[in-house]
Amino acid sequence: MLYRLLRPQKSSLSQCEAIIRTVHSSMSFSLPYKYITADELAKILKAKPASDVKDIAVVDVRDDDFAGGNIVSAVNVPSSTFHDSVGGLVKRLEKCPSVVFHCALSQQRGPKAARIYAETREASLSSPPTQQIYVLRDGFTGFQSKFRNDPELVEKFNKYYHD
Repeated sequence: MLYRLLRPQKSSLSQCEAIIRTVHSSMSFSLPYKYITADELAKILKAKPASDVKDIAVVDVRDDDFAGGNIVSAVNVPSSTFHDSVGGLVKRLEKCPSVVFHCALSQQRGPKAARIYAETREASLSSPPTQQIYVLRDGFTGFQSKFRNDPELVEKFNKYYHD
């Protein structure tokens, strides 16, 4: 479509405007996820024992920095291999009502993984159950700064990675 706009031809202005409207209307500019704060996530995770939390999945996309501690029950899917793993992750979490993605600060890797996950989920599941996708605001760094001493929320914490 855009090629027709760029190649020399005698098109009317209204034809060009119609093509642009068609292209623009098919594009989505909204994020496929929302943000969740550390306090909101902690409240959800503490509502039930970790073994009973099935309503929310936490996906940690940190790479080597995962070794410094993690949110209890988080699944580590490193960003370096995320593209190769996302299809299996979509199937594994298909019926989970909420999924939270994060990295160290949730500025790049976490949001990117959430977007890729949402796009893969939409493309691969014919009629997916409703699922809310979140990104943890301020990432693990923000979460551990509040809850590092709470063993119900953070495990394997190593201060040498974070202080």
